[in-house]
Amino acid sequence: MRAYYTADEVRAMEAELFTRVPDGMPMRRAAFGLADVVARELRERTGGVAGRAVTLLVGSGDNGGDALWAGSFLRKRGVAVRAVLLSPDRVHLEGLAALCRRGGRIMSAPLSADELRADRMPPGAILHVSTNREVPWPVRDLLGEPDLVVDGIVGISGRGPLRPVAAAVVAGVRCPVIAADLPSGVDCDTGAVTGPAVVADVTVTFGAFKPVHALATPHCGRIELVPIGLQLGWANLVALEPSTVGAEWPVPGAADDKYSQGVTGVCAGSSTYPGAAVLCTGGAVAATSGMVRYAGTGAAQVLAHFPEVIAAESVSATGRVQSWVFGPGAGTDAAARERLAEILATDLPVVVDADGLTLLAAEPDLVAGRNAPTVLTPHAGEFARLTGSEPGPDRVAAVRKLAESWQVTVLLKGRATLIASPGRPVLVNEAGGSWAATAGSGDVLSGIIASLLATGSHPAGAAAFAARAHALAANLAAHATTTAGAPISASPLLSHVREAIGTLRELATA
Repeated sequence: MRAYYTADEVRAMEAELFTRVPDGMPMRRAAFGLADVVARELRERTGGVAGRAVTLLVGSGDNGGDALWAGSFLRKRGVAVRAVLLSPDRVHLEGLAALCRRGGRIMSAPLSADELRADRMPPGAILHVSTNREVPWPVRDLLGEPDLVVDGIVGISGRGPLRPVAAAVVAGVRCPVIAADLPSGVDCDTGAVTGPAVVADVTVTFGAFKPVHALATPHCGRIELVPIGLQLGWANLVALEPSTVGAEWPVPGAADDKYSQGVTGVCAGSSTYPGAAVLCTGGAVAATSGMVRYAGTGAAQVLAHFPEVIAAESVSATGRVQSWVFGPGAGTDAAARERLAEILATDLPVVVDADGLTLLAAEPDLVAGRNAPTVLTPHAGEFARLTGSEPGPDRVAAVRKLAESWQVTVLLKGRATLIASPGRPVLVNEAGGSWAATAGSGDVLSGIIASLLATGSHPAGAAAFAARAHALAANLAAHATTTAGAPISASPLLSHVREAIGTLRELATA
């Protein structure tokens, strides 16, 4: 399990660390680890370390200090180091002195955006920062010609996008970037990007992972942890390791039969959307339910794809099941509402998705007071219908609030899928890509979750396990095409679910 700690939590752990170690040691540890990662990247990208060039983008405070001390360590390895001071009046003096002693070159950026005025710049020195803004400034004179750039502009206390001067410098970078602790301009606690921000190839985090590393991975790139001696405690945001998912995925034992492996009930699809019935049922079948029972008007299409499914026309005629999934393609008319109410009136675990969420948005009392597990699986638009507002930049807080107020488990879809259950840490599953962002993909996911609920899995675990397998299946499907990495649809995703589960199981035994 990987834990993610907020800026406030990290600062509290750092304060405790400072009582146990000599002054300055945590920064030296962080900087040495950062320098080591930079050296490895130089070796892998250029074939060597000595004689290569690195430019440090140095902001104020400790984050800039980390970069400066790392630069001093890199100088000992023969790297040409240039530090661009973006806040010269607030630079970390000890780190600056260490770099100067080792022969680092120090450059000072303009102190304010006012110093970027065209009448102070050489003719033709124009840097395009965005499609609607031009900043005249000889940025390349500051940056030099580095093999790598280290982003030490803003640390975990920073808020908001890059300031104009920093944004101008970053926009001029034309080589790989290694971020110190987090990419500057990206919010540490929410991963929100509200303006200019660094897009790093590698992020080196000090002491602990932060929420940004799970919620904004496209800006973070590869993430490396440098231990500095923090005593890590309980976290509000965690990710399950793939090997853990594989180890705990329910598999039949010697005494199991089709009933003890879980019987999943599916109420999905309609004459308008028969494919939703096929995909949702297929998710439950692929996730190795002992038996899948289908209730609805899409029986013919379902049985044509999955003859092992037992079909009925109504919920009451379905027979014994151990969980239900309702919603994909099920409609939102009065009849659909009655089917949902009938399912929610049982004492069985229920997954509600798609049309079911639309019905709940209009009548949330349908889930009020349920004692059995209930899992809601909204995307951002469905979340807004349920709550009256978009998730906003702090998706973790938003999903936790809905789970607590409705007393249900909520899976908020996205590249970083979040799962919240009352009184428990929020689970995050970073998909590693957006291959699953395709029509019908969520129908497959809801079927997988219901299958795991039928085995008795905790709703948060079932949702997190399903999200991990679903994301892996999407990646496998995307790279199984003739052109590796090609876009996919839900049908080939479905065909890779079982392969994904097998892969997770293999990771558990590796």
